[in-house]
Amino acid sequence: MLACFSQAFAQQETSPEGLTSDQVIERSGVPSSAVAAVVNDAVVTTFDLRQRIKLMLISSGGQIPQDALPQLQAQALRDLIEERLKLQETKEFDMEISDAEVMDELSVMAAQSNLTADQLIQTLEGAGISVNSLKQQIKAQIAWPQLVQGRYRDRVRVNEDEIDNTLERMREDASKEQFLVSEICIPVDNPSQAQQYYQGGMQLIEQMRRGVPFAVVAQQFSACTTAAVGGDLGWVRAGELAPELDSAIRELPAGSVTNPIPSEGAFMILAVRDKRPAVVKGEPSFTLAYASADASLGNAQAHAALEKISTAEICAGRALRIDLGPGVGYSLLENVTLDQIDERFRTFVEDLDREEQSIVIEADGAYHSVYVCDKDEGLGLPSRDAIENRIYSRQLGRISQQYLRDIERESMVDVRIENFQQPNG
Repeated sequence: MLACFSQAFAQQETSPEGLTSDQVIERSGVPSSAVAAVVNDAVVTTFDLRQRIKLMLISSGGQIPQDALPQLQAQALRDLIEERLKLQETKEFDMEISDAEVMDELSVMAAQSNLTADQLIQTLEGAGISVNSLKQQIKAQIAWPQLVQGRYRDRVRVNEDEIDNTLERMREDASKEQFLVSEICIPVDNPSQAQQYYQGGMQLIEQMRRGVPFAVVAQQFSACTTAAVGGDLGWVRAGELAPELDSAIRELPAGSVTNPIPSEGAFMILAVRDKRPAVVKGEPSFTLAYASADASLGNAQAHAALEKISTAEICAGRALRIDLGPGVGYSLLENVTLDQIDERFRTFVEDLDREEQSIVIEADGAYHSVYVCDKDEGLGLPSRDAIENRIYSRQLGRISQQYLRDIERESMVDVRIENFQQPNG
């Protein structure tokens, strides 16, 4: 969220109308000292709310139009309520985030603006922002993913068919365009209010039409994990996203933004920042688990040892857990092209697919065999591990959102501040 402090402060913390962030907050009508909300036994004060709004204004470079302020206020209160719920839940499971962990994250944020942690703290305090407000936010950002993974990671199953299907779609579409995409996620917590969430998404698009950068809106309002980097998904290939999103970005010219698209329990807003032509197939490359057995072992014993390659953990790089027996050595060879493979063995490797093993080859007083951990066909496709991680993160993200909604339904959340617009319409 806070990757551009130096640029933001260089802009004098002003809105497009020339108001400072303090003046914008005074116009917002948020009182300086009152109770904004009660979350179980925790109080969110209007001081907390004003601090968060100011932090959001400064991190966006002051580029929030005045008429978008009500939604910014609502989102700030929503964020504070959710942070209280998250921290209360992590406390139930005796999770503690140390001050050192918080300072490490603060140092990373500072470094993104070429500042030290101390300089960042001084900059915030000079702008009237308590660093404790930021530390509270960081603590929730660290603790919540750890709790969700600890409780639910065993429920997430990415099967081989999902990876295969994704790779197959990407392979089939490799002859088509690629897209540089950014995203905003608006979770639909209550399907009966889907139209209100859609209208909330359209309000965000209206902000962009008035000049607010997509990245700024994503930082403040997106529920995706990419919000921290302005919604940047990077380059995606045709077929890589869900079908309804994939078809939308194919039809858009570069520099365009979609309307909110219903997808997997959320509305998605996508920006196509650029396009590039299809990949020209290049030279295949392999990640190989290689093992050799000394000829003194004899044919039968060497074959028996080398057959273990496929069940060992060489591909995972877990050297301490691998034992193929005495006289047998192994190594993991990554990103190897065919011309880098000894020509005596090349023909035994070039036709192998992933999870296939070569025959045992006898040469130079030893027996040799390789197992294909992964294979890049020359289309620049991501590895199976990368695809698995993406699917896993998406599934865990949906669980995280549902978990938080369940906690909120079981909690006492009392919004005290009057005439306050709720988030997403």
